[in-house]
Amino acid sequence: MRKILVTGLNGQLGWELGQLAVSYPQYEFIFTDRTIIDLSKPDTLAAIINDMAPDAIINTAAYTAVDKAESEKELALAVNVQSVEKMAAIAHQRKIPFITFSTDYVFTGNATTPYTTDTALAPLNFYGSTKADGERLAIAVNPNTIIIRTSWVFSAHGNNFVKSMIRFMKERDVLNIVSDQKGRPTYAKDLAEATMKMILAIDAGKEIKGIYHYANKGETTWYEYCKKIQSIMGLTCQVNAILTVDFPTPAKRPEYSVLDTEKIEKELSLTIPHWEKSLVECINKLS
Repeated sequence: MRKILVTGLNGQLGWELGQLAVSYPQYEFIFTDRTIIDLSKPDTLAAIINDMAPDAIINTAAYTAVDKAESEKELALAVNVQSVEKMAAIAHQRKIPFITFSTDYVFTGNATTPYTTDTALAPLNFYGSTKADGERLAIAVNPNTIIIRTSWVFSAHGNNFVKSMIRFMKERDVLNIVSDQKGRPTYAKDLAEATMKMILAIDAGKEIKGIYHYANKGETTWYEYCKKIQSIMGLTCQVNAILTVDFPTPAKRPEYSVLDTEKIEKELSLTIPHWEKSLVECINKLS
């Protein structure tokens, strides 16, 4: 393996992989944004990717606007379903690894224990259904597809909960945050490092395929998460806990979407940091 194509350069994960690239001089990375590879146009992908002739594809690009997906269905389908299926097929034809990313929102949220990689899917919203369909079709056309489901992604780059909460707490006197949705935050830098560890394992001959879960250790609610950000930043905004029913959104969210990461930890010998530790690291970067 020499040449690695990474889509979604301007997203949180794509950007973090870009920061890591210098640490892997054995690989030639091709980082692309939507001006080069536009997942809203699935039929353009084969010619562009085959011309690049990569030895592996890491697809970090996605349509992630959960509420907007309810009204932008065609765009969400093109990016999260049709283009993922196309890339999986291209990788299968080229006999190269294909890694793509999915979400905790493929689950219904009725569980009380962490979701494993073989739990049945039952998304509550259209975004989640596009990610579930993308998974299913990618594996159907390419049984060697690697899917990494993740949750509540944050980074020093891009738009995310951490940066939004810091901004809101500086601008407002009072903030109301949902306290009855539980999940595992994921630092995009940690996920990028795990992804590269997976690439190294594949390159060394390890057979890796199918579905994995990656999120930082520890579970929390959006309210507790916000309070932790406030504590680290030393901000004085009043933060109130509210229920999901008090904050209606176009797309329903799962109440409980904690991911079980045991499989990826065992197969890659990973030690996953606690989300609070990684949150401090991220906020230090922002400061």
